[in-house]
Amino acid sequence: MTSLLWLRRDLRRSDLPALRSAADATGDDVGVVFVVDPALWKSAGTVRRAWLATSVEAAVDSYDGHLAVLYGDSRQVIPQTARRLGATSVHVSRETTPFGARRDREVAKALQDNGIDWVETGTPYAIGPGVLTTGAGTGFKVFTAFRRAWNEHGAPGPAGEVDVSWRAVDSDEAALTALQSARAADGLPDLPDAGEGAALRRWRDFLDESIGDYDTARDRPDLAGTSGLSPYLKVGAIHPRTLLADLASVSGPGRDSFVSELAWREFYADVLWRHPRSAWHDLTTTLGHMSYDEPGLELTAWQQGRTGYPLVDAGMRQLVATGWMHNRVRMVAASFLTKDLHLWWPLGARFFLDRLIDGDVASNNHGWQWVAGTGTDASPYFRVFNPVTQGKKFDPDGDYVRRWVPELRHLSGGAAHEPWRQTDGYREGYPERIVDHAVEREVSLSRLRGGSAPPAS
Repeated sequence: MTSLLWLRRDLRRSDLPALRSAADATGDDVGVVFVVDPALWKSAGTVRRAWLATSVEAAVDSYDGHLAVLYGDSRQVIPQTARRLGATSVHVSRETTPFGARRDREVAKALQDNGIDWVETGTPYAIGPGVLTTGAGTGFKVFTAFRRAWNEHGAPGPAGEVDVSWRAVDSDEAALTALQSARAADGLPDLPDAGEGAALRRWRDFLDESIGDYDTARDRPDLAGTSGLSPYLKVGAIHPRTLLADLASVSGPGRDSFVSELAWREFYADVLWRHPRSAWHDLTTTLGHMSYDEPGLELTAWQQGRTGYPLVDAGMRQLVATGWMHNRVRMVAASFLTKDLHLWWPLGARFFLDRLIDGDVASNNHGWQWVAGTGTDASPYFRVFNPVTQGKKFDPDGDYVRRWVPELRHLSGGAAHEPWRQTDGYREGYPERIVDHAVEREVSLSRLRGGSAPPAS
């Protein structure tokens, strides 16, 4: 008897319940595959595709070459592979994104029509989407209530190690070529080391060096105060169960703040599972009357980091150069697009998702809706981030701005946040402001009181 393990957002060997399930089902004879599915591959964006390719190749190494990479429509490839191997069951970590869940239903039916069991064990989250409900049996609409229920429920401990006898599966040349092409694409940023080993090293370094002051340092883009784990969580090179287990012996506000960030990730996954349409449409209708501008040169300036607002531009340039942006700056950049440029949030969400190596539709798009005022637990629309005061507060010495905006390196200290106040602020060619923030803030507040519905997606 043989079972087939299909990896997706769980590119690791340890703490993988689906692997144990596959081994237990057949006495340890397991074939393991990853499918390069064109439907997802082509839509991922160059940067995210490169990170996924690098992560898959790292997973092949961690499986000692036993992980096969296949190419094609998963709805056809998985049933065909299972039949070819004589597999009696196919094992996965449950997928909860709209596309993934829909695809899995079709794969499960095709397998079951051929007498092959479909087995879902675990999810990419400590507590899977849909598990937690209010007293009325509905999903949570406010994060603080979700976090309280999430804490009370508790997460299971990490899955134990599994001894496996591998069933050989050959990789497709088309799949290997797709991985190589993705890694060799033009204009890619320097990517971090990929794989489970790299994720665990990063986690240990963070525990040793940064967890203690995470609650304050995480908001400072000029400091190395974040964990850097989001790209690894995205592809499942490490699981939040592992992180929570290691944190059981840690205390303090830094630890509590980090756990809260994990809970935010799971909250947004739960919201998307319950409201699939919210991936690309307003979750709430409270701003259905809002009018938005059509995208033009201002959008291009925002994408290129040439708005004339240093903190926004530094973040956008960091994104293009590294495939990552500090979370505080993500919020400021999102506010600038929606409140200063008056553009509908999906324009920015799509740009981020294409370029972030940690791009996750649930966290990314609901984070955008939080800023735009259209999502669950949203920031009120009248709360407009001031890019200058945000810069002075969270990058007080201007180090972050000078790192990513070389045209401002001649300005010392906090002066880098207001080049228009310096006699030589523009001498190195930094662009002048494309809009006046004070004016556009008032425009946004005026639109809040009236206007028309947003354009169609």
